Amino acid sequence: MADIGLIGLAVMGQNLVLNMADHGYEVAVYNRTTSKVDDFLAGPASGKSIVGAHTVEEFVSKLERPRRVVLMVKAGAVVDAFIDQVVPHLEAGDIIIDGGNSHFPDTIRREKELAEKGLLFIGTGVSGGEEGARFGPSIMPGGNAKAWPAVKEILQAISAKTPDGEPCCDWVGDGGAGHYVKMVHNGIEYGDMQLIAEAYHLMRDGLGLPYDQLHEIFTSWNSTELDSFLIEITRDIMAFADEDGEPLVEKILDKAGQKGTGKWTAISALDMGMPVTLIGEAVFARTLSAIKDERVDASKVLRGPVQSRTYGAYEGDIEPFVEDIRKALLASKIISYAQGFMLMAAAAAEYGWTIDYGAVANMWRGGCIIRSVFLGDIKKAYDASPQPQNLILDHYFKSTLEKCQASWRKVVSQAALMGIPVPAFGTALAFYDGYRSERLPANLIQAQRDYFGAHTYERTDKERGEFFHTNWTGTGGDVSSSTYNA
Repeated sequence: MADIGLIGLAVMGQNLVLNMADHGYEVAVYNRTTSKVDDFLAGPASGKSIVGAHTVEEFVSKLERPRRVVLMVKAGAVVDAFIDQVVPHLEAGDIIIDGGNSHFPDTIRREKELAEKGLLFIGTGVSGGEEGARFGPSIMPGGNAKAWPAVKEILQAISAKTPDGEPCCDWVGDGGAGHYVKMVHNGIEYGDMQLIAEAYHLMRDGLGLPYDQLHEIFTSWNSTELDSFLIEITRDIMAFADEDGEPLVEKILDKAGQKGTGKWTAISALDMGMPVTLIGEAVFARTLSAIKDERVDASKVLRGPVQSRTYGAYEGDIEPFVEDIRKALLASKIISYAQGFMLMAAAAAEYGWTIDYGAVANMWRGGCIIRSVFLGDIKKAYDASPQPQNLILDHYFKSTLEKCQASWRKVVSQAALMGIPVPAFGTALAFYDGYRSERLPANLIQAQRDYFGAHTYERTDKERGEFFHTNWTGTGGDVSSSTYNA
């Protein structure tokens, strides 16, 4: 009898099964295309404590009680279809674990529906790609808390470990909390990738640096506060040559794809009224890259500054400016993570989740795509103050932003002068300046709203919460609309 079962033998599913088997667990497997089961058992799973099944009924019959069923299938309708197939063969107290990239509202719905049938559902974010799944991913479980004791040992055993040896897996919260945290992780991943791409763009086109020098720069950056998986792989990409000896990355079409989790994060930020601007810009940067043919046509018609027409147009000292770019990248990264944690806090308040944000930072320190030494500083900030008003008010992050500020401003302004787009750098700086401003021009916006729509406004010389309307034209009357925020 198997300790746990897994449905879905694509790359992630197979590697998670092998990971479980390596940790001493007996695993049952099933796949809709049953030939994949046979191929897996005869190939990578050969000689391991893994048993196959050719029907859902046979698969469930091989599981110890309470039965633990992991779904590693495509998000959406496919997850619901497999739940419908498995449920008739389960009993009260059995557990279904969705390890795919499901949208958190679906997880909330599934957890409630299955609870009504006496079944326990966990929506589990899994990050780390193929290698992470095989040797230790970051795992973010949430859903029905009654299921956690029955799966804790297995999930923590197969997860990545922090430098301190702690598992990069802990209970996140009720309902859709696990998949929500994974969604925000992916959104931050979008932001990190866009920021690194902008730094690369500035150094390649603005400074005209060759790829061997870019490799050296990213290598050196990986020994600073920017030490991370994404900087590490960027270092490797810079040095990877095609068959003709030329840099392979230079031959890759500049058209970025996306699976949707970054978009979900941006949409959720709008729903929550949270200014998660950097992730939003990262998503829009990918969509702008996707209209490649239009951009090619536009490049023949639209002109930028004269300075931008020359490759390597920057006229100052290159080495100090490379350091300015590094500091701008670090400062912008701080803003991105601060916005991500703001969003998680807003969602927790909205959905009644209790999220340990220090634990979330710890879960992301190993195994996942955004793993970095930087996350250790975030954990320290939350250990010092479990509910800080904002990460950028923490002493370490505040002082780091102050040290980086002059370089940050120089990079954003110089990029504009050279005609090199840096939407993520720019929006991060705009957020910082907006957040630190005691007074913003929103008073004019509110006056405009009241002028054309009688939407009312609050006054600086009156108590907060008291709303006023002005008859701006003398002909509009004194009737105002109700006051609310969408």
